[in-house]
Amino acid sequence: MNIAVSSHSRSSLAQLSHFIDGRFVAAGRPVFENRNPATGGLVNLVAEADAGVVDDAVKAARRALKGPWGRMSAPERAAILRKVADGIMRHFDDFLTAEVLDTGKPVGLASHIDIPRGAANFNVFADQVVSLSTESFHLPTPDGTGALNYALRVPRGVIAVVCPWNLPLLLMTWKVAPALACGNAVVVKPSEETPTTATLLGEIMNEAGVPPGVYNVVHGYGPDSAGEYLTRHPGVDGITFTGETRTGTAIMKAAADGVRPVSLELGGKNAALVFADCDLDKAIEGTMRSVFANCGQVCLGTERVYVERSIFEAFVGRLKSGAESLRMGDPFDKATTLGPLISREHRDKVTTYYAKAAAEGATVVTGGGQARLGGPHDHGFFVQPTIWTGLPETSAVVREEIFGPCCHIAPFDDEDAAIEAANDSPYGLATSIWTENLSRAHRVAGRIDVGIAWVNSWFLRDLRTPFGGSKQSGIGREGGVHSMEFYTELRNVCVKL
Repeated sequence: MNIAVSSHSRSSLAQLSHFIDGRFVAAGRPVFENRNPATGGLVNLVAEADAGVVDDAVKAARRALKGPWGRMSAPERAAILRKVADGIMRHFDDFLTAEVLDTGKPVGLASHIDIPRGAANFNVFADQVVSLSTESFHLPTPDGTGALNYALRVPRGVIAVVCPWNLPLLLMTWKVAPALACGNAVVVKPSEETPTTATLLGEIMNEAGVPPGVYNVVHGYGPDSAGEYLTRHPGVDGITFTGETRTGTAIMKAAADGVRPVSLELGGKNAALVFADCDLDKAIEGTMRSVFANCGQVCLGTERVYVERSIFEAFVGRLKSGAESLRMGDPFDKATTLGPLISREHRDKVTTYYAKAAAEGATVVTGGGQARLGGPHDHGFFVQPTIWTGLPETSAVVREEIFGPCCHIAPFDDEDAAIEAANDSPYGLATSIWTENLSRAHRVAGRIDVGIAWVNSWFLRDLRTPFGGSKQSGIGREGGVHSMEFYTELRNVCVKL
């Protein structure tokens, strides 16, 4: 593949272009820099779209809807999507290198989660679309002959896919795959922090036989750049976004012009509830992952941990030991278990919360500052994995999303108090409940105001199930038939018999 740096040892740089109508296009504003979070070094230069480039991409998508793609059957589209999945896996190493360079995440994590699950999304929704059903009704009529009503699912049209930087390929394909399976065309705006894998996917689309204009990519920022131009474009029929709540609010306002539907998966301040009757080994292992995986940059991650008082000290001590055993370093070293934050700006945000916690009198169990690794990684955006106790529930550190490798742990004395604390948040994305009491597990899961409640697990996903957030964590659901409901319009056909 000739678009991105194909080896982390290469010194030459590639320039990423937009992908429009099946071709790479370098038009628009001057390029911007994409830097490696682990070293601060330059990965590649990226073309920034202006309004004209975005308009070209949307028009290409609209033309594609009238071409061969719009006439294909669901099984024909599904066959092409399976070729896309095969293409990603065939070029696994290229996608893996690009993802690690863009995000700084450890190669062990990206090779296990990001790339294979990014490819799997195309297979999952290829299977879904060929088995998708609708409804039909027989209606009696006064003349006795009756009428038949049946529903058709038709593509919504051109879908704007605005993607985050924490799981770039996985979360982008999570949206693109069902959109294409349903017969839509897409214009993808990847994060300016992680532009490479979305661009690489253009080559795979061409190889798989996806017609020109069905998959388009425009690069840039949000306000007064590609993101705003795309979400405000009148030729866009629906918008799907994963990212912070503030940006989701702006997108929802933009979508009101033209009354376009939105699917928004937004921020969270997720709580874990650890009861004294839990399997402590499992609870520690699961909480370690939910707090520190991907350097805490997971929308479903845990930043608030509530632990029943009788096991509080033991839990804190064991989580501290686990955090201090994490190894920071070269993301391409398989021994590395904790990567950097995505950018200098985000590192500054996270360390500001570290300072707030100390100023508010938190007990710093471990961590609490930047990490200096030395060598080529001394200029990377690393911070220490951090655990606090002792803060009130009113603290900004307890209430606001930090999106870093950190958590606050507080004790509780009874089930109702734990549930009240977990629900005392403007967010409602996810929770983890650790208990061996089956009745309690079901009871508590039904009372937490979230889109997904895990019991004795975390990040375990059946892609057929509904996924999304409540309160300020989002609007709409994706996954399985729920994705198909967003990416299609239902049309009723009434036939007089």
